[in-house]
Amino acid sequence: MTDSIRFEDKVVIVTGAGGGLGRAHALLFARHGAKVLVNDLGGSAQGEGASSSAADLVVEQIRQAGGTAMASHDSVTDGEKIVQHALEAFGRVDVVVNNAGILRDKSFHKMEDADWDLVYRVHVEGAYKVTRAAWPHMREQGYGRVIFTASTSGIYGNFGQSNYGMAKLGLYGLTRTLALEGRKNNILVNAIAPTGGTRMTEGLIPPQIFEQLKPELVSPLVVYLASEQCQETSGLFEVGGGWMGKVRWERSLGMGFDPKAGFDAEDVAANWQQICNFENAAHPADNLEALREMMANLQKHAG
Repeated sequence: MTDSIRFEDKVVIVTGAGGGLGRAHALLFARHGAKVLVNDLGGSAQGEGASSSAADLVVEQIRQAGGTAMASHDSVTDGEKIVQHALEAFGRVDVVVNNAGILRDKSFHKMEDADWDLVYRVHVEGAYKVTRAAWPHMREQGYGRVIFTASTSGIYGNFGQSNYGMAKLGLYGLTRTLALEGRKNNILVNAIAPTGGTRMTEGLIPPQIFEQLKPELVSPLVVYLASEQCQETSGLFEVGGGWMGKVRWERSLGMGFDPKAGFDAEDVAANWQQICNFENAAHPADNLEALREMMANLQKHAG
């Protein structure tokens, strides 16, 4: 392992760090010299109960290895308390890794409000609360790194995970906007869509594959994205099993109709193949690029 990426003067908050991916992230950050606030409510994978033992155990592991860490047992929905704990313990906050999550899998017709609401609260509201509390401190010091944890279930959809998919893709929307707002203050924001063998995926992945998807194989990307060396922002990365790749949006060039002459549903149907043709597809990076084809069509028919 190279020692060129170091965090000796940095404070890192990792939520949901009592096990799985969060634990692996916290341990690796500590190995790279960071002061780590290990946050975990200690509840079940379904968001029930609480226990301090999970976070405390990870802190003890870090300290035994010669690192510096403190435990936080607050829910991510109390993000202000988590950030305040880091400030009291270490005096600053440089990195927030929003990792905490739960599952409440049900097909949509069986889903209850409680299943939807709790998944939203933990994944979306929790990530918002922690990041929002840390944001002013990052702006003031002119430095910050934020990593959100999305999911392929949000990018591509997954049966029985309408609540989870909604929350996870929503976090990427937050990533994109905060990346724009944070750049001028050297706050870089990225998202990962990890696949790891954790308690949340146990039983969902074949055992022989589950054993190979070690959470430790995801953490090096997270540590790099949180480093000073990394200048990436607004990115989305799928990662797992020792592989990682960047995801981007792709859109067909589409079909332009005359907005003055008008068109109807039959015209849409007649041109459906062209509307969905991805030959020479566009890859918009921002809103301006996304509007390019529409504006060109308006200009074409402006006379």
